[in-house]
Amino acid sequence: MRILLIEDDASLAELLAYGLEEEGFAVDPCPDGVEGLTLALQNLYDFILLDRMLPGLPGEEILKRIRRSNVDTPVIFITAIGDSTEKINGLDLGADDYLVKPFEIGELLARIRSVMRRTLNRPAPFCLALGDIRFAENESKIIHKDNTIVLPKREAELLSYLLRNPNQVLSRQQIIGNVWGPHAQIEDGNLDNYIYLLRKKLNALNTNVHIVTVHRQGYCLTLK
Repeated sequence: MRILLIEDDASLAELLAYGLEEEGFAVDPCPDGVEGLTLALQNLYDFILLDRMLPGLPGEEILKRIRRSNVDTPVIFITAIGDSTEKINGLDLGADDYLVKPFEIGELLARIRSVMRRTLNRPAPFCLALGDIRFAENESKIIHKDNTIVLPKREAELLSYLLRNPNQVLSRQQIIGNVWGPHAQIEDGNLDNYIYLLRKKLNALNTNVHIVTVHRQGYCLTLK
């Protein structure tokens, strides 16, 4: 499971990331509200932990924009504000739970498990589409006419990001930051390999969608 942790307290973020990673979660920390919103809207995360007070953009506004964009990723507010009115407001905005600092990592893990149990029966995310293909994110499946291909996790995340930004030249830095995470240390050759694998699968489907290499700039998903 991949978690987006939007928290500007570096010490707390490091502590939470360590505790979550020890339990097998992949964690992408983000200290800024504006960057956090951008990452959340990519809809690549299984869970979001959202601080209420953030630089750039407050947590309430991030949550409003996430829900207005039909991103239904489960969200837990983590905040020092324990007033019951604030809790109610946060839940009414679309948060799935509300956790007041300070808290034990065990309580956070229990709340994550509880929220995930409640959201298992949510409707599947809508399919992304371009040209003659559809991509069912919840199944990591490319659908072309009567044919389908199921993608491995990283290829699925890469295609999802490209489909959300069609006909745009995306730099290597943009792609790596949004697919692997803003602090990932990924060599260019690794990205090239994933692009190659994804191209090979698109070509096998004989689709009119292809990935163009733009010299010294990046990649663009577009129609032939």
